[in-house]
Amino acid sequence: MAGVLEGKVAFITGGTSGIGRATTIAFAKAGAKVAFTGRRVKEGEETAAMIRDIQGDSLFIRSDITQAAEIEEAIRRTVSVYGKLDVAFNNAGVGSHLLPIAEDNEENFDRVFNTNVRGVWLALKYEIRQMLGQGTGGSIINTSSVYGTRGNYLSANYVAAKHAVEGYTKAAALEVALPGIRVNAIAPGYTLTGMAQSHWSGGKEEYMVDNPMRRLAQVNEIARVAVFLASDASSFITGASIPVDGGFSAR
Repeated sequence: MAGVLEGKVAFITGGTSGIGRATTIAFAKAGAKVAFTGRRVKEGEETAAMIRDIQGDSLFIRSDITQAAEIEEAIRRTVSVYGKLDVAFNNAGVGSHLLPIAEDNEENFDRVFNTNVRGVWLALKYEIRQMLGQGTGGSIINTSSVYGTRGNYLSANYVAAKHAVEGYTKAAALEVALPGIRVNAIAPGYTLTGMAQSHWSGGKEEYMVDNPMRRLAQVNEIARVAVFLASDASSFITGASIPVDGGFSAR
């Protein structure tokens, strides 16, 4: 996919680790100039160093996706440095504590919804404003989950939040289709990330056995789909959610 994003400017939230880091690097390899955010400075600088190692062009902006002023400023800085915004990947997210609804608490609800829903909404708001102002279209990608369209035991907050991401994806796609802005989602299955592994009580084997391919996704497998959706190769795809889950959602 080298060169398929040549000349494009991309903005990524949650680019300091996992799927976000892999996609930041993949976008740079594909020729994009990439601005990315995260709350952890050390990890952000590490991602930037990885991109320098491949002669890529990136800008790390420390930002909290739940704060409107910070996400607005991050997009403003992206445009100030690179001149425009062509692609956005709204990837920042958190997992949910594994609790039944009757035992859950407001703190857990707020933590999950502030990042996974409010964060996506804020990012969409300011990304769309910028792209509409440019008048040249664009591609926005949201990170959903296989649980954005189905339930899961002891994960009500996460499941509900990812259903909301699916809803925002479809609603936004309809709003901005005519100006040429495409909005899609990627719905990963269980993926080998630090966040996922921190929620695995019995190790990854218990999740592998439920997958038709009997393995988990690698972060690069998610990143490659993001590159496709960011590129002109997906020019007639909008309002879609693409499962990248080894067949898990086909059952």
